[in-house]
Amino acid sequence: MTPMPLIFAATCDIAGKVRGKAFPADQLERRLKRGVGWVPTNVQINCFDGIGDSPFGSLGDLLLIPDAECEVRLAFDDDAPEHFMLGDIVTLDGDPWDFCTRHILRQALERLNSLSGAHLFSAFEHEFQLKGAGLPNEGFGRNAFEPRRAFLGTLMSALKDAGLTPDSIMKEYGPNQFEVVIAPELGITAADAAVILREVTRSTARHMGEEATFAPILDTASVGNGVHIHLSFRDDDGAPLTYDKDGPCGMSALTDAFAAGVLRYMPNILALTAPSVISYERLTPHRWSAAYNNLGFRDREASLRVCPVTAKDPASIAKQFNIEYRAADAAACPHLALAAVVHAGCQGIEDGLRAPDATEDDLSLLSPEDLAARGFTRLPETLDAALDAFTGNETVTGWFPAQFAEVYRTHKASEIAHVADMDVPSRCAAYSETY
Repeated sequence: MTPMPLIFAATCDIAGKVRGKAFPADQLERRLKRGVGWVPTNVQINCFDGIGDSPFGSLGDLLLIPDAECEVRLAFDDDAPEHFMLGDIVTLDGDPWDFCTRHILRQALERLNSLSGAHLFSAFEHEFQLKGAGLPNEGFGRNAFEPRRAFLGTLMSALKDAGLTPDSIMKEYGPNQFEVVIAPELGITAADAAVILREVTRSTARHMGEEATFAPILDTASVGNGVHIHLSFRDDDGAPLTYDKDGPCGMSALTDAFAAGVLRYMPNILALTAPSVISYERLTPHRWSAAYNNLGFRDREASLRVCPVTAKDPASIAKQFNIEYRAADAAACPHLALAAVVHAGCQGIEDGLRAPDATEDDLSLLSPEDLAARGFTRLPETLDAALDAFTGNETVTGWFPAQFAEVYRTHKASEIAHVADMDVPSRCAAYSETY
């Protein structure tokens, strides 16, 4: 019997997991209008498939409407093709549901445009690891790259087939660790692309007898897997707004204020951008991750980095110029992570903030008092502390729909409870299975 072609209608939820329902492919036109049924309490399914306490209980009905602009088809040799579409969660009346992660990001992007006239142009740069042993661990080395050439080349082809624009791929520093980069996109498309990249990577690995994980860290004696979010701005005509040769570190006034807001509120949004228990094993000094709310100029230890450019002429420099948010990982839903960063930047624009000078020293050598005197703080060191910083700040919780902060904290409490009795290696292993 020939398998029926199915399309998986999907949402990336607040756990950063892709969930949904499949329908027969010949129903696509109808499903683009009516979607598939969804349930409010699904928002509380955590990354380990437990369910946190829900304010919705067993009540309510929603629709998950696939988006024709977010369609992915993958074919791997003789295996059954994969076909999925990201979509939006709406009420039965067709209104956006408050906890739909794509809707939350749209609200943040609309705020940015309303405040500044700017459109966000961004990209998510991912690190991941292939599970298993036996390969040479030669950081950035060809001898470690070549044994995985078939997988890596197939992955880049799959990303292109999925509608993304592959940029580069390399053997990273850690064991079986790789970095994959795609081109930036405007608006919500960048977060959609990040979700698609993760799913395509997992699918490619699965079809080639491998297993890929984006877990934030597998071994605390080694390196972690981060997600670096590159950010720049364009006007209605596509002209760049991020760069000013006379601005601090080359930042325009818009970029400066946006960066200042991100730095000011970074401790409060960390629970959304680095949202797992083990995220905080990675966010420590000297891991080339992020431990303080500091701006760096071409500094990979900074939490917000002004990136280098390779162009020489002014117009090309302006197009390349971007800043990079580094306190994120792939346990985060890309839509939520980007929404949090954008809202923080918008607050900086609203309040007329100025970014501090870029740091060039080792902040881990400074006392808390010295850090405070320079306007820096050690970022939260546990998920519990990050959740306290998020839910305890009325400005930050006010960026999101009513009840969101409460629901998010309860969701994360169920995740924390799941790993509470595990030691750190067991926690890393648990997250490596789910991400």
